[in-house]
Amino acid sequence: MKLTAIQKLIGTLELVSGLHIGSGNNEMHIGGTDNPVIKNPLTREPYIPGSSIKGKVRSLLEWELGVVGMTDGKPLGFKDIAKLDEKDRVVAKNILRLFGGAPEGSGADEKLIREIGPTRLAFWDCALERSWVEQMQSRNLPLTETKAENIIDRIRGGAEQPRTTERVPATARFDFNLTLRKHDNEDLLPTVLRGLKLLELTGLGGSGSRGYGKVHFATLSIDGMDLIPALAAVNLGLAA
Repeated sequence: MKLTAIQKLIGTLELVSGLHIGSGNNEMHIGGTDNPVIKNPLTREPYIPGSSIKGKVRSLLEWELGVVGMTDGKPLGFKDIAKLDEKDRVVAKNILRLFGGAPEGSGADEKLIREIGPTRLAFWDCALERSWVEQMQSRNLPLTETKAENIIDRIRGGAEQPRTTERVPATARFDFNLTLRKHDNEDLLPTVLRGLKLLELTGLGGSGSRGYGKVHFATLSIDGMDLIPALAAVNLGLAA
């Protein structure tokens, strides 16, 4: 196995609806929100962690393959490959090549581990696009919004348990980039594009069922080649 190329995918990830990726800060502050978004500790600007995108894309590919129940909700691992039929095994191996395998101790197949090799994808944190930040600052607009929510009593019609959630607003643009290692003559880009298409269709971050986190790629390229047509042409073929 020989490393033959390291390709860089770059693009612009644009929010179609407000995005909430929590900071993990459980402290309550007077005048603050119940659920703040994660921010760069130096600039105080929100960003999208690469780990959030990687985890979501991987889980979506595993759901599409139909292995989540088989793995009891855990990430697909080397020991799961033998349980699949030949066709699904090819897809599963590509997922492991791209994202890596879950630690499994002595039960892992050493020959399979050597066949799969090192993790190919590296997802980088996505910072806000500078032109969007400057646009917001020129209009004296904040980089986040606070959305108030509550539960409606079905009988009395009254609002209960009010809460506030911080979101990055729709129209925000983030600089997206990842690197793809290529070994020998393999072509894993179709699987990557499939995962990104699933991301566009399902969203990112929390509260997706309430309309949060819909995203789309305004631009996407690899080594200078436009990938938007290829992304648009991805046919998932999901059952209706």
